[in-house]
Amino acid sequence: MFFLFEKHVLAMAAMRVLSSLIELTAAMLMLKLNRVEAALKINATLALVGPTIMMIVMALGLWGLAGKINPARMLAIILGVGLIFYGVRR
Repeated sequence: MFFLFEKHVLAMAAMRVLSSLIELTAAMLMLKLNRVEAALKINATLALVGPTIMMIVMALGLWGLAGKINPARMLAIILGVGLIFYGVRR
């Protein structure tokens, strides 16, 4: 029972698995260190990892869609992603 995954979907899923492993490692490190100051530093680092992974996964998805949808829809998707980042910035 083998499945053939599209390479872009496989790359997107792999990035999410990597992200979850980074999060799990950070949580375990917080528990091991058992200090609020250290946990806050680790959490601050994770605040950079999450958006970076999201941008990479979105870029992979857009790259996979590049030849399949018309340019106007591609622009709408890119603008939507931009609005997400604009909406969550401080």
